[in-house]
Amino acid sequence: MGAGILTLPLFPAMVEADVERVCETLAETIRAQRPLEAAFLAACDLVAGAFRSGGKLLACGNGGSAADSAHLTAEFTGRFLRDRVPYPAICLSAETSLVTAVANDYGYDEVFARQVHAFARPGDVLLAITTSGNSPNVLRALDSARTVGISSIALLGRDGGQACGLADVELIVRHAETARIQEAHKVLIHGLCSRVESLLGH
Repeated sequence: MGAGILTLPLFPAMVEADVERVCETLAETIRAQRPLEAAFLAACDLVAGAFRSGGKLLACGNGGSAADSAHLTAEFTGRFLRDRVPYPAICLSAETSLVTAVANDYGYDEVFARQVHAFARPGDVLLAITTSGNSPNVLRALDSARTVGISSIALLGRDGGQACGLADVELIVRHAETARIQEAHKVLIHGLCSRVESLLGH
């Protein structure tokens, strides 16, 4: 081993304790989502029904939730567990030129709502993600989904915030830490992908 290279145990005691705490908290958060079963199944049926009838999924969120919306749409347009036809899913957070143009010209609160008006068609579904439930641009997107007449699903956190009552289906991860909410959202997203593939069977 070359001089000057410092070696450390893979998981020093402090790091190991932190990892264990995070894993335990995540497991508790996921177990706490059992009451969401009916809403989760309803969300799966909405998305599968949209794809089955020739509709598409629109997804949006900010920051980590933007990454989760991109993750979700990538799994659907690519593949999740098996080879199959691609499902039409668009991440409204992903197109930087479009997002920044709308933000510059109309304000950041409109970056998703304007895209919903542009892209949504009868039979589509919007899936909106906000860990606080209070992101103004996500609230505007949910309002726009109602205005244009498409169904909506909200992945929320804490107590659901101002987004409560705006979506057709709500999945609220009732936890105080954003990181734990995001981790539970990822589990729900993977569950959604898996069940939709099973429901469509191709």
